[in-house]
Amino acid sequence: MNPVPLRQPAAMLSDRDEVRHLGRLLGDVIRDFDGKAAFDTIEALRQASVAVHRDDGPERRAELARLLAGLSLDEAVRFIRGFLNFSLLANIAEDRQAAIVPEGSETRPERLEGALAELARHGIAPGEVAATLMGALISPVLTAHPTEVRRKSVIDRESAIAELIASRPSVADAGAVDAELYRQIALLWQTRPLRAVRLLVVDEIANVLSVMRDSLLPVLPALHRRAEALMGAEVGSFLKPGSWIGGDRDGNPFVTAETLRAALAGQARAALQYYLDEVHRLGAELSISASIAGITPDLAALADESGDESPHRQDEPYRRALSGIYARLAETHAELTGTRPPRASTLIAESYAGPDALIADLEVVRASLVAHGGERLVGNRLDDLIRAARIFGFHLASLDMRQNSGIHRAVVAELLREAGVCADYEALTPDERTALLRSELAHRRMLGSPFAEYSDLAQSELAILRAAAEAQARYGPAAVRNYVISHSTCVADLFEVYLLLKEVGLYRPGDIPACDVMVSPLFETIEDLEAAPAVMRAFLSMPEAQALAEARGGVQEVMIGYSDSNKDGGYLTSSWALFEASQALADVFAGAGVRLQLFHGRGGTVGRGGGSAFAGIRAQPPGTVGARIRITEQGEVIASKYGTPALAALNLETMTSATLLATLAPPETDPADLARFRAAMETLSAAARTAYRGLVYETPGFNTYFRAATPVGEIAELKIGSRPSSRTKSDRIEDLRAIPWVFSWSQSRVMLPGWYGVGTALAGFEDKGLLRAMNAEWPFFAATLSNMGMVLAKSDIDIAALYSDLVEDEAIRAKVFGAISAGWHRTRGALLEITGKADVLGDDPVLARRIRMRLPYIEPLNALQVELIRRYRRGETDARVREGIHLTINGIAAGLRNSG
Repeated sequence: MNPVPLRQPAAMLSDRDEVRHLGRLLGDVIRDFDGKAAFDTIEALRQASVAVHRDDGPERRAELARLLAGLSLDEAVRFIRGFLNFSLLANIAEDRQAAIVPEGSETRPERLEGALAELARHGIAPGEVAATLMGALISPVLTAHPTEVRRKSVIDRESAIAELIASRPSVADAGAVDAELYRQIALLWQTRPLRAVRLLVVDEIANVLSVMRDSLLPVLPALHRRAEALMGAEVGSFLKPGSWIGGDRDGNPFVTAETLRAALAGQARAALQYYLDEVHRLGAELSISASIAGITPDLAALADESGDESPHRQDEPYRRALSGIYARLAETHAELTGTRPPRASTLIAESYAGPDALIADLEVVRASLVAHGGERLVGNRLDDLIRAARIFGFHLASLDMRQNSGIHRAVVAELLREAGVCADYEALTPDERTALLRSELAHRRMLGSPFAEYSDLAQSELAILRAAAEAQARYGPAAVRNYVISHSTCVADLFEVYLLLKEVGLYRPGDIPACDVMVSPLFETIEDLEAAPAVMRAFLSMPEAQALAEARGGVQEVMIGYSDSNKDGGYLTSSWALFEASQALADVFAGAGVRLQLFHGRGGTVGRGGGSAFAGIRAQPPGTVGARIRITEQGEVIASKYGTPALAALNLETMTSATLLATLAPPETDPADLARFRAAMETLSAAARTAYRGLVYETPGFNTYFRAATPVGEIAELKIGSRPSSRTKSDRIEDLRAIPWVFSWSQSRVMLPGWYGVGTALAGFEDKGLLRAMNAEWPFFAATLSNMGMVLAKSDIDIAALYSDLVEDEAIRAKVFGAISAGWHRTRGALLEITGKADVLGDDPVLARRIRMRLPYIEPLNALQVELIRRYRRGETDARVREGIHLTINGIAAGLRNSG
């Protein structure tokens, strides 16, 4: 696999040609394994669906409907599998094309060369950029949110097909590659797409570990090396991955102390095995003889201390030194993971106390090579291994913990009550709670007692915190670096977590308090985002907060949530509230003399913050990035962005370029214009929010419509995640998690969270010239409309009408769908008027073409899904009906890609 983006070969097929080639092979597989009749049925449906999109006449649609209606259940399931697998193969071809760097593309700002060139035009030299990266943190944080519908077995087959497609242009015997492609597609065809049992947290850990091991471990060191070569200076270790998997227990009762231990042990195993393999390969390379080349005294000492007495290596000090390093790593592997590495060492050695000791030994090897041959003798393998140890340590990725503020409050109340400090902590006002917590944090007395009986909740929460303390002692302080508080509303929310951390020794009182974990408040709803600046101003005014920030280099993190703010206020209001909160927080932090680190809780869909990461980062308010940014990567997005080394390299470079430009480049919008634009956004946001909430929360029967006209109930039956789909047993929209909310609207092709209310706001705004100026001159507004255009391109109001027929109450159906349909047409028309384009994706013809190519393979699945849901809800018990519904969910998600 390629650790860096591929270069475009001269004879490379286009993505369209690759899709057709893979489609032909899939057809051969279906014909060979299921028979010509099965192939003919699927092919007739495919041609009929394509014909509808070429000539959308009533006869064409009638013919497609006739063919679909004539399918037996067995034929329907087979057909769905066929279109599902075609979409998976199309995704492979598109991802491969995305990972290829066309000649001359280095000038694009998404590439480091292009970003440096743009900064140079503003008078910013490469040395200044390198200095910025020395203090930077760019961190993709992988989460297990249940929007990845594919099984790991399916993803593995896709990876094998992707590697074969990548090798095809450079292999003389394409026939041999095609034969293996046929084999892999046949295996994919015969692999069960649906999970038989629900994922456990340990399964989610294993899935994300494979991405870290196969993509992030080899790519990140190479990307840092590339940055240093371009800038001619050291850049530090600025790209560091994070993870929530095994530590995010907000609403997930299955995340425990044991899952946290399992996650970190697995991560340590992956990192250490990578180091062992690389040291082993270095030993094979560095066959330098002391009788021919000189070595430093430090290298000689390292070789002598290794214990390697093999007569075959007595004149090969580098190999002997590396044997000792390998032996120490093997012992470290056994100590930290509880298992011996597959390739054991015969030497007796002490384990490494931490990654710094490993790095010191590797630096000895490097220094000796430099001293007796120069930098060119070192090679990329050794430099990348040293860099990897600095980035990944023995923990691989920092594991965040997350829990809801209400849980913290209940546990703290119990501890204080049992300790006799406060009988009813939860009855106190927020200010009274803050004062009490600060008092408790000021002294070393513990609240917990071995003689008290605590609830299961308190015991579980304290157990996972003790596991975090053990992890820091075992793997180093970077193993668990952040604690995220969901639904943060006040200063007491932060101090409650610090009090709990104090109970396990992670918070240490004193004149200058210290804590090895940074507590990060998460502001999620519109109301919470509006209150965030005041909450953080009050928090940062307190000496404890200042001392804690100073101890970690003057940094404090704040997380802002895209999903719940969208569900609360709609797309436009959510986008604006996030922008305004970010700007206000930057001002608050500047006033307090603390460096703001924003953590963006983005999802895959536009309704949850998705869209172009490059445009999204560049569109952040000036002064809010500051070369420090963390972004969640969730569900199906993980495989599409990091599933191969080439994809990972491209996406991480894009994130780096965007962060540098957002940090160092001057604002693109004139300050005088910005004042007018902001005033206009206030008006637009208010109008959009009124329209959105008027439909979703104030229209009688809307929840009934939503439950009937989308497959939200059927999605809940899918075994795609360890976490429940709702926070409570309530069926209110307020209590539904954002993921099933967005996912279900995507399946029904409404995509409502990504656009509703925006059309009302834009159409009602009188100064259309101002809106066009905002789109042309303000990156925030342009990115907002561009992302909405993608949503509208993937939505289809005619297909949404099919789903509306599932609503039995005619009055509710007419009222709600009428509002949705009118809003969709209004939004689309307003967008085209502002952009001046003939199509909603007029600024991205490649994406428009790819979506058009997919629609014939998605829409028949929508039609079948509606019919199968109707039969299922009427009580039909045939297992194939339920299977067909779940397969259509997979197929539509694969075709739409960013569906959850």
